[in-house]
Amino acid sequence: MSEWIAFTHWQECKAMERPGYIFEVVNTDEQHMMTTCTPTVEVPFDWTSLPAKFRLVAEPPLKRSDPLPPPIQK
Repeated sequence: MSEWIAFTHWQECKAMERPGYIFEVVNTDEQHMMTTCTPTVEVPFDWTSLPAKFRLVAEPPLKRSDPLPPPIQK
């Protein structure tokens, strides 16, 4: 993981991108989200403050959904 960077430097995120990595964004209330580098970050609806800092972290592995249940027998 990289060091935390003030969110005022978000416009520089394109130069920091690397394959297999994603950005972790934190607000002043310590709420976290993961995102790719986009011109504007859409924060979750339940965030009560704006983003404060970000860092580059390894992208977590994809989670597979549970298999579909078997069809209902009639």
